[in-house]
Amino acid sequence: MGEVKRVGVLQFIPFVGAGAAVGTLLRALIEGAFPPEPGQWPWATFWINIVGSFVLGFLLEFLTLGGEDTGWRRTVRLGIGTGVIGGFTTYSTFVLEIDKVAQAGQIPLASLYALVSIPLGVAAAYFGLVLADLRHRATLARGAEK
Repeated sequence: MGEVKRVGVLQFIPFVGAGAAVGTLLRALIEGAFPPEPGQWPWATFWINIVGSFVLGFLLEFLTLGGEDTGWRRTVRLGIGTGVIGGFTTYSTFVLEIDKVAQAGQIPLASLYALVSIPLGVAAAYFGLVLADLRHRATLARGAEK
């Protein structure tokens, strides 16, 4: 059996914390500018989660294709991926908004919001992965042409 390496994570806490603060602030600003109407589709949270899923998929695939998860790649993954995107996306608000829409008597809309949001988030993450892969292939092809 191979030796298990211990990775020091304490050094990344400031990057994750700072990233989370930025992501959470950005989310709060967007949700404050576009608050959901009672009983209506919560568009701000919906798009925050879809965009966040896409960006996270792209970022992780981009970093993975670029090399080992060490050094600056690990710092970016944790600071941007876990921190910024983790603070930006808000599946807890998503659940609360499902409840608010349902409490307003809009059970079909609340159900649709729940049933649509998660698969679209997964699809957005997948398209982020695909776009990063296409970008990586294009970069390799340009390098081979030189």
